[in-house]
Amino acid sequence: MATTSVNERRSVSWINGAGHRLVLGLFMVVVLAHWAEHLVQAFQIWGLGEPRPQARGVLGQFYPWLISSETLHYGYAIVMLIGLFALRNGFAGRARTWWTVALVIQFWHHIEHLLLLIQAQTHHFLFGAAVPTSILQHFYPRVELHLFYNTVVFIPMVVAMYFHLRPTEAERATTSCTCARELSLA
Repeated sequence: MATTSVNERRSVSWINGAGHRLVLGLFMVVVLAHWAEHLVQAFQIWGLGEPRPQARGVLGQFYPWLISSETLHYGYAIVMLIGLFALRNGFAGRARTWWTVALVIQFWHHIEHLLLLIQAQTHHFLFGAAVPTSILQHFYPRVELHLFYNTVVFIPMVVAMYFHLRPTEAERATTSCTCARELSLA
């Protein structure tokens, strides 16, 4: 049992130290791919005038079930939450503050997706709706709401990464992450 916790501490140390740049880069590829899917879907609706059910992003055109899979959407919300939490200790000072803002907002977004998943599994829908409906979706259409959520999580992440790659000396001294040093050597 003690060996497992030592190995877990080592992997978390690596993620937030020497491996931070790699793991953060991989995480951002996933985030940007998801963000691109939402932007394509928005373009399909407002740029091409496609009806919402046919506006499925890129992958949804080939795999239409992806658009309606609450399990997949919840899975992504969990991946985001885990990624934001696991990478947080690699950030310091201003960067950590902004990363934490993204984490808190994503936690709420995750709650919304959990509600959608529970409704999809139980077939008991909130607000008397005919389909799974999140709390804020009661007030805003789903596509717009998810564009909003992705935006308000992504913006603080970008600000955090800006400060992370340009730390003050005090911030640099409080983290074992080497992202800024690797950037200045590149």
